[in-house]
Amino acid sequence: MIKHITTNTRFSEIKLALGLYLTLILLCACGANKSEKKTNNKPAMQETVDASNSWFKISLAQWSLHRMIEAGKLDNLDFAAYAKEEFEIEAIEYVSSFFESATDKSYLSKLNEQADMHHVKQLLIMVDGEGDLGNPNDIERKKAVINHYKWVEAAKILGCHSIRVNAFGEGMPDEVKRAAIAGLGALSQYAQPFGINIIVENHGSYSSDGKWLSDVIRKVGMPNCGTLPDFGNFCIAREGGERWGAPCIDEYDRYQGVEELMPFAKGVSAKSHDFDERGDEINTNYRKMLGIVHKAGYQGYIGIEYEGEYLDEVSGIKKTMALLQRYNQ
Repeated sequence: MIKHITTNTRFSEIKLALGLYLTLILLCACGANKSEKKTNNKPAMQETVDASNSWFKISLAQWSLHRMIEAGKLDNLDFAAYAKEEFEIEAIEYVSSFFESATDKSYLSKLNEQADMHHVKQLLIMVDGEGDLGNPNDIERKKAVINHYKWVEAAKILGCHSIRVNAFGEGMPDEVKRAAIAGLGALSQYAQPFGINIIVENHGSYSSDGKWLSDVIRKVGMPNCGTLPDFGNFCIAREGGERWGAPCIDEYDRYQGVEELMPFAKGVSAKSHDFDERGDEINTNYRKMLGIVHKAGYQGYIGIEYEGEYLDEVSGIKKTMALLQRYNQ
């Protein structure tokens, strides 16, 4: 009888030990599975982090399509839709010369309707042909300032944050600098109540000298007066004194220039012309240039401005976009 009890007791103990052993194995297996799942999640989480690491957004400057527009193949009213449908770009930069009117509210309303319909932001208007804001002649400079008023008002209606202007003027560097400070200051004062920025691009002549232009903006000293650094456009002087077209005889260092203009930047223009077999722009080291922009703490839009001749405009825009995306991490 005692032996029987002892045997049953031992059997129970063995059974209990076996159960505990099996339970322990199951717990270890579950733990391993959980650990494995966590490990498998890590790359996906890293990809998400990398995607959110993008430090700028891409916009499209209308000048990239100027040949198509000038040939009548694309209308200004269709620019927003084309940017979204052809390139999946959701922010655009207009050029003033492609507008039917800057004062016709019905026309501006149509632009708004198209942008809203396609969920595209209208960022700025690049304004040309309205007179030299750096003209040393007081009367002519004031006319130029007033000529820009309508574009400030149009930009407000379109929900833009800025108009891009030029700091051109004829004369000695210091003479034109004083005039540009006065002209930009007056226009910035007018634009301030509208919530519109007046931004200057390095666009030839003295404005392509980074030190000269940054000093102008610094001396204007208004929060709504800034720059639109362009990766190209650093030709200070051309043969025959021409503003455009003629061969460049004095070119400013583009990397130094962008670095000097970035503290005042309210936009950035990614100029491109031609590409090598790897897809790199042959005139500008985009890795180096974007490094300068990133170091400055810029996190806004960078606008594609393709001006090449060997590729059609659509292909040139897409190559520029691919190059920007390569370094947007």
